[in-house]
This record gives sequence, structure tokens and C-alpha cells, in this order.
Amino acid sequence: MAQKIPWIGTGWKMNKLRADALGFATTLRDSAIANTPLAQTFVLPPFPYIAEVADILKGTRVKVGAQNMHWEEQGPWTGEISAPMVKDCGATMVELGHSERRSFFNETDETVALKVKAAVKHGLLALVCIGDTKAEYDAGRTAEVLERQTRAALSLVGKSSASKVILAYEPVWSIGEGGVPADPDFANEQQRRIKAVTLAETGAALPILYGGSVNPQNCCALARQPHIDGLFIGRAAWNAAGFIGIVEAVISDLGEPS
Repeated sequence: MAQKIPWIGTGWKMNKLRADALGFATTLRDSAIANTPLAQTFVLPPFPYIAEVADILKGTRVKVGAQNMHWEEQGPWTGEISAPMVKDCGATMVELGHSERRSFFNETDETVALKVKAAVKHGLLALVCIGDTKAEYDAGRTAEVLERQTRAALSLVGKSSASKVILAYEPVWSIGEGGVPADPDFANEQQRRIKAVTLAETGAALPILYGGSVNPQNCCALARQPHIDGLFIGRAAWNAAGFIGIVEAVISDLGEPS
């Protein structure tokens, strides 16, 4: 059986100053994983650094993306960024619907759907985050919540979204400091369900990444799961050496016989 080629990436959230961002990008560019065909790597810097990071990583296989964008192309949206602006900075993907955006910036299933539609229209790969809260998890509503969020995210793109959308299951109870990683078997089962929903909505089983307290200790166990198509890493990958180390560990582990 062919070796799985996982997606492995990190979003920096509101972290790093310019020198830190450029240092990370330079270290990554000069590393052995910059052009590996055994993983699809990506980084999502804060808006001010996208163009410079993209310029440093130009010519490598590392994708650079934004952490959010507006659904309109232009207009009176003070402080917002459009899909054409994201592309103009050299980015090829955009993260949408992160639980922090939903919780603190009032994003809804409807606005996430509008953003996915705009990303697809402008040729950006949409990385859509979905996840259950601790209350929803405790109530046994995980599968229901994930299905609702997935169907909503794909509702305006449908069958045109195959190869243009990937998803990341990030349990809200797993994210951030004090987050608890999901058990690999539990995560795998949720991602199997999500994949079935994407097949019904788009005609293709879209890639589903796992994110939420991914670290050097659990990355390989998660990546080995059959329905986990990659990893979306937080603080464990904010240091370039940490990111490179996780990518190398996963590639090496997936290359070993089961």
C-alpha cells in the first residue's frame, strides 16, 4: 500500500513579530522538509507577514496561507481583508471558521459558508475548522455538531468544492493551553463521519485534518489513523525546529510497516 501523504501545518494565531516570522520561514526554507514529497506542509502567519513569508518560501513545496478573510471582494469593511488581497500577498490557502473566530468574533455557520464560497471562487484552498465544545462533547452531541458545521460550510459550494476545500476537526476542548488531546481512536471515528458527510455534499471524500493539542508525543499515533489525513498544529509547532521535528517524525513513522 502506498505511503500516506499527510497535510501538516501550523497557524501562528496572534504570535511572532516580523523578525520571528522571517526567521521561522528562513529556517523552514533551508530544512530538509521544505521540498519533501512525503507531506504537504503549510504555515499560516498573521496578516502583516504573509507576503514576506510567502516570498521566502517561494520555490519550496510549503504552502502559505491566511488565518481568516472577509467574504466580500472589497468595500466598506474597516479592518477586514479580502480573498484577492490574500492572493496578492502570495498566499494560496486560507483558514476559515476557527472556534476562536466563532466564539470571540461572532462568526456563524452562515458567514463561514460565505467565506468558503469566496475562497473557492478566487482559487484559494479553504481550510475549514469545525469542532465541538466541552458541553457538546459531554452531552454526546459531537457527531451532530460536526455534521451541522460541515454541511453548512459546504452549502454554497457543493460539488464545485472537491479539491478546493479541506477540513480540520479541532475539538474546542482540545485547543490552547490546558487543552486535552482527543484520543486517536475517537478522533479517527469523528473524521470517518465527517468524511462521509463531505462525500454526500460534494461527491468527494475531502481531506480531514486533526488539530487540538498535537505534540511530538502524540503526532505519530494521530497521523497513523486511517481517517486522519493530516495534522493542524498549534503551539508545539510555533518554533521552526518543533514544526520540522514533528513533520520528520510523522514522515518517518508513516514510512514504517504497520
